[in-house]
Amino acid sequence: MLLDFFYTLRAAKLPVSVREYLTLLEALQKGVVGPNTSPADSESGAYSIDDFYFLARTTLVKDEKNYDKFDRAFGAYFKGVELLSDFSKELPAEWLRKNLEKFLTPEEQAKLQAMGWNELMETLKKRLDEQKERHEGGGKWIGTGGTSPFGAYGHNPQGIRIGQDKSRNRSAVKVWDQRAYQDYDDTQELGTRNIKVALRRLRKYAREGHEEELDLDETIHKTAANAGFLDIKMRPERHNKVKVLLLMDVGGTMDDHIQRVEELFSAATTEFKHLEFFYFHNCVYDFMWKNNRRRFAEKFDTWDIIRKYNKDYKLIFVGDATMSPYEILQPGGSVEYNNEEAGAEWLQRLMNAFPKFAWINPEPQGVWQYRQSIAVIQQLVHNKMYPLTLQGLDEAMRHLTK
Repeated sequence: MLLDFFYTLRAAKLPVSVREYLTLLEALQKGVVGPNTSPADSESGAYSIDDFYFLARTTLVKDEKNYDKFDRAFGAYFKGVELLSDFSKELPAEWLRKNLEKFLTPEEQAKLQAMGWNELMETLKKRLDEQKERHEGGGKWIGTGGTSPFGAYGHNPQGIRIGQDKSRNRSAVKVWDQRAYQDYDDTQELGTRNIKVALRRLRKYAREGHEEELDLDETIHKTAANAGFLDIKMRPERHNKVKVLLLMDVGGTMDDHIQRVEELFSAATTEFKHLEFFYFHNCVYDFMWKNNRRRFAEKFDTWDIIRKYNKDYKLIFVGDATMSPYEILQPGGSVEYNNEEAGAEWLQRLMNAFPKFAWINPEPQGVWQYRQSIAVIQQLVHNKMYPLTLQGLDEAMRHLTK
């Protein structure tokens, strides 16, 4: 069984060696993790999937940037890994038990009315105070499979998702659960060099630093002018002077675009010597992060980022701009926490700090007109939004070099 698991990891392009595989087997033999403590499994010697996951990751993965590849391969092989949710307020698990999923017809969906932002927040507070038992298939209480704006596996045009393992209808304006995102892999192998070629339009070379490269033409000229006596001339190496600040949306609807964004990220790290990057989710607020596994422990204040980098940095946003408009325009509108200022305010501050900016959108350009949030972002960035296509990248780079 574990031999097939080893080959699954290799097929996922994880740099796992035979020695590391043998270390995993040795750890299991020596009882580093013990059998599951449940009576049903203790006699068979079965191991907890969570314990085995952490042991396997510790022994087989040498670099954090490969955690995402490992998680995907592990989940594919073991048919999914259970994730723990961190609630800011304890809700009985029985309330959120999934027994059914209700699928509404277009006519039934059209009859549902979305609450406004303030009404939605106030109603949730009332439900938390009043509700005492589990509900299923209803339109009012926190439950499952209904049309209530609160709960899981139901349908509502605008609600708060609670206790659901992943997005289903993509209509939630808030998500109760704390979610885990993955860093983009900057070593992703490109299927084509065209993305690199498109990004090269932004490069600007200059000779700076120590004179450590032979200037052949000048050496010949000076030697000839010196009656044949060798006069060696040196010059600084040519370096790409362009500085890029790359801000990337991660998680949620961006999961649909992981491969293409990784290709872009990989190309950018190759083409730009002076590249700084940060992550955000849906819209930029008062902090960003560099490591998605430590995004709440290692925050970078957006004001500090604005002060640290000069105006000569080219600012590039990468995101699908697909979210609730509240997340852009409403204080407290973030899907994850209560931001004091609207995302639009932070976008404006960043654009003021870095006059050369562009937004790269991986969503097909044909659907932009149907997404209200994309129209809002387009207006905020003065229509400097470009699709993540070769032509779109070419146009974005041309704009940034003006």
